[in-house]
Amino acid sequence: MQQNIIDWYEANGRDLPWRQPDFTPWGALVSEFMLQQTPVARVIPRLNEWLQRWPTPADLAAAPAGDAVRAWANLGYPRRALWLHACAVTITRDFGGVVPSDVDSLLSLPGVGSYTARAVAVFMFGAHEPVVDTNIRRVIARHTLGQAEPGPPREKSDMEAMRALLPGPERSPTFNIGVMELGALVCTARNPRCEECPIRDTCAWRAAGYPAHDGPTKARQKKYEGSDRQARGAILAVLRASSVAVAQSDLDDAWPDAAGRGRALAGLLKDGLVELTNVGTLTLPS
Repeated sequence: MQQNIIDWYEANGRDLPWRQPDFTPWGALVSEFMLQQTPVARVIPRLNEWLQRWPTPADLAAAPAGDAVRAWANLGYPRRALWLHACAVTITRDFGGVVPSDVDSLLSLPGVGSYTARAVAVFMFGAHEPVVDTNIRRVIARHTLGQAEPGPPREKSDMEAMRALLPGPERSPTFNIGVMELGALVCTARNPRCEECPIRDTCAWRAAGYPAHDGPTKARQKKYEGSDRQARGAILAVLRASSVAVAQSDLDDAWPDAAGRGRALAGLLKDGLVELTNVGTLTLPS
């Protein structure tokens, strides 16, 4: 199984920036933050802009946090921009400006969770660790467990399941990315292309006749149109477009619903994405 996936990946893996041999660990960390809940096609142009502007952690750490929020633009979930800035500050201050290579040190960075820490350690530094994302969980559920979809995430058991499949240390980084790519391109949530799968002959789900999923279904994401999330984005767009502090009344046209605008602004202030000046105007964080 392992070699089949590695061979398939080496022949079919996408040519993505973070897979290039000269891509930096800092670039990988930035890309992992950007890729959370955001499609690859939207990330690539923004990633290139970020790394041209801030090619090292020290470059971003020297800039105001508001510059990071402004540069985040339309990627969504802008708190990730604040976490990235905080990561840059921590790396510069505590790690001599060098992205750490081990999982525990990476986990000490602001906003870095288990997946991101392992992805950077494995794909940038060749760590012999399991990496588990939604795509990998789906491949394991189908191939190993014979289930159409994985159950709810369980970090410990998910890690153990992937660790049990890893080949030796020299091949495990490629195997990790190969399983991930297989789930993204072939073993997809909808309309999987099973006849193209390099491990179809050992797939328990295929052998069982592709039984339907009979477990809990994933909760549907709340509608974006008209939501407080959209209101937050509209307010941030006004602040990003301005080089000076903005009066609160200037937000009225951006989101006419006063109640929704108030909730969104309160959330942005609480999250540190917007700051209130001593004269009552609003700015991006300093």
